Amino acid sequence: MSRFDYFIVFADMRTGSNFLEANLNAFDGVSCLGEAFNPHFIGYPNSTEVLGITQAQRDSDPARLISAVKAEGAGRPSVIAGFRYFNDHDPRVMEMCLPDPRCAKIVLTRNPVESYVSRKIAAATGQWKLTNVKHAKSETIRFEPGEFARHLDALQAFQVRILNGLQRTGQTAFYVDYEDLQDVEVMNGLAAWLGIPARIEGLNKKLKKQNPEPLSEKVQNFDEMETALARADRFNLTRTPNFEPRRGPAIPTYVAAPKTPLLYLPLRSGPEAAVRDWLVALDGGAALHGKFTNKTLRQWMGKHPGHRSFTVLRHPVARAHAAFCERILPASGAGTFPELRQNLRRQFNLPLPEGDVGEDYGTAEHRAAFLSFLSFLKPNLGGQTNLRIDPAWASQGVLLQGMSGFAPPDMILREDSLGTDLAYLARQVGRDDAPAMTQDTDPHHYALAKVYDADIEKAARDAYGRDYEMFGFSDWG
Repeated sequence: MSRFDYFIVFADMRTGSNFLEANLNAFDGVSCLGEAFNPHFIGYPNSTEVLGITQAQRDSDPARLISAVKAEGAGRPSVIAGFRYFNDHDPRVMEMCLPDPRCAKIVLTRNPVESYVSRKIAAATGQWKLTNVKHAKSETIRFEPGEFARHLDALQAFQVRILNGLQRTGQTAFYVDYEDLQDVEVMNGLAAWLGIPARIEGLNKKLKKQNPEPLSEKVQNFDEMETALARADRFNLTRTPNFEPRRGPAIPTYVAAPKTPLLYLPLRSGPEAAVRDWLVALDGGAALHGKFTNKTLRQWMGKHPGHRSFTVLRHPVARAHAAFCERILPASGAGTFPELRQNLRRQFNLPLPEGDVGEDYGTAEHRAAFLSFLSFLKPNLGGQTNLRIDPAWASQGVLLQGMSGFAPPDMILREDSLGTDLAYLARQVGRDDAPAMTQDTDPHHYALAKVYDADIEKAARDAYGRDYEMFGFSDWG
């Protein structure tokens, strides 16, 4: 029995997918059905149906066409059908096919500069296929850096999504580069991987390569292109790596105003108490709705049409300081982490007494202990320690991504402009009478101000580089 029921060719325009399809169809038992899920046509530009299914039927139920493709090889181990899929095709198909281990994945790639130039030439000449060199059309094009950057971003995002989907489901794909298409042995290897016994002796000769000239003869501003590409960060060297584990939405921590349709999605160690108090005051002192589950939160949303959800960012220095003061500095008490505190003292030499701090713990001691905690955060967030990355100090960017697993917040507010932002948010739901934010949103601000200096700022930037970059934080203070 074959390990695959059908196949999908992940490709993009001008990567050689037509030529790959032609060679796949040269094998007995293989049927590639074109761009079966192109939103503008079905299979091929002039086709009206694929396997008896019309475009309208496909659009209303893509699974129906996938089932028909599977049926082509059902019960016949030497027969398999499939289709080509580009990154702008029906996204529902990707959701169905990518996690399916019975779907063989063929990933076709090409040098993105070559595919970009080829695509622009094809658009300029109107010639997307060539079967007779006498009819070949040629054109030179201009390289546009911004346009190419968008082209490259789309290709990379598509490839990363495929790779991540394969990794998460324990699958592998058959990768083919544009230049591999000229190797008959690679094509026969692909057939063997698909479980097809048939082999071919030569490649399809019908389709001809278009514009075989070097790039220097096809690009009008070739020198400018070279300069632009030389400046490109091909290996993404400036990227701030992220080794924090992905998180889900912390729905039990969400709270809603008693009456006004506002939902607060807290980021731990942020101005939670101040925001909660403001929500209570907004509706005259009634208790907040909380302790949500997925089900009860969806019910609340359904009962409050027009609701708005929000979260609040805090500067990384202030947030790390709040986490330190509330979770680590006290040896005991609600919300503290005494076991973690002990580990930090023993493994990372955090300069704190074994028990609660006393009168001998002054400003100098606080600065030294907090700086030591920041020094711990860098390897901790980088996945280099055996201690958990707690939500109290996890990167705000990672926590926000986790929120998006259920529903992203409508608004991301900032602590330093919270009074203005909350008033604006309240007006969005018809509350022009919202109370002012009068209390200090950070009860640890004064203690931080006494110890903050360039060393603390640098240590925070080392630990939270992605948050600084993502949210544009400047120095604290």
